[in-house]
Amino acid sequence: MSDRPSVSTRFQRSYGRRAAVTAVQRYLPENVVTNDEVATSVDTSDEWIRERCGILERRILKGQPTSHMATEVAQGIIAQRGLDPREIDLIIVATITPDMMFPATACIVQDRIGAKRAWGFDLSAACTGFIYAVATGAQFIESGVHNKVLVIGADKMSSITDEQDRSTCVLFGDGAGAVLLEPTENEGLIDFELHCDGSGGDDLLMPGGGSLNPASKASVEDRLHYIRQDGKAVYKFAVLKMAEVSNNILERNGFTVDSLALFVPHQANLRIITATAERMGLSMEKVMVNIDRYANTTAGTVPIALSEAAEQGRIRPGDLVQLTAVGGGLTWGSALLRWVF
Repeated sequence: MSDRPSVSTRFQRSYGRRAAVTAVQRYLPENVVTNDEVATSVDTSDEWIRERCGILERRILKGQPTSHMATEVAQGIIAQRGLDPREIDLIIVATITPDMMFPATACIVQDRIGAKRAWGFDLSAACTGFIYAVATGAQFIESGVHNKVLVIGADKMSSITDEQDRSTCVLFGDGAGAVLLEPTENEGLIDFELHCDGSGGDDLLMPGGGSLNPASKASVEDRLHYIRQDGKAVYKFAVLKMAEVSNNILERNGFTVDSLALFVPHQANLRIITATAERMGLSMEKVMVNIDRYANTTAGTVPIALSEAAEQGRIRPGDLVQLTAVGGGLTWGSALLRWVF
């Protein structure tokens, strides 16, 4: 990776109409795969995975695509908020495991939930995808164009994980989470900051399946359709950038870590989460962690964790919540919001 400045987006709004999270849901497949089960097919162990990653088990979706999980969380949002699906204006699905190259997973979800008036699209930013999608969806609320934007983070990582590669196959699971964005005259989404640095793209990627390496006998034999990762490079980058962007956004808005009720980081590795918190000067009591049960669900990690936190009563109306992630691209970003329900 180069030392050049990354491309970034920063947003602040001190008055007027804002976007707020008014509902949150999650979906995890029923099938649980333990570390011991993973160890039956690759040279690893439960102890090794726990110590290196903090993962005990993960959920694996069988016989269904990503759209199944995305549809489940969309229906959960509709039920929680008491919506007529036709009230939804826009559906954004953050995913790197769409059902197919096209149509977009968002279009499939739109049809399945009966959101006849909604338009939609997929957004690809890997593990930062959900935060990118929240920031994007908020613009349609802020501008007054839309009143109800459904933002989904969903990934079936088991579909692109190489079971022969112990450095990656132990890390990932399947899952989805979603939020509904609606207008508020209160704080809602206070600020966000997004970045990317394409010079680090080779550190975390899936080289096959696109126009560069379309599917062929050779691409399959070379296992190009699976995740490849330089673990050490990604670890160092993640800790540095997650802490940096989180502190940036807090300082810019006149807050400190003491102001936070909850910090919801991307669940990639427990060591990354704890190192980030330490670098920020943040107590782990304020950090949401569920990687032990679900592993890395990529775009699903942040909304899944947010949903669990809300259900557990760890966030209440008026609380300051921060969402932060880093992912392939390389991408990273953070969103600061006031919880309203």
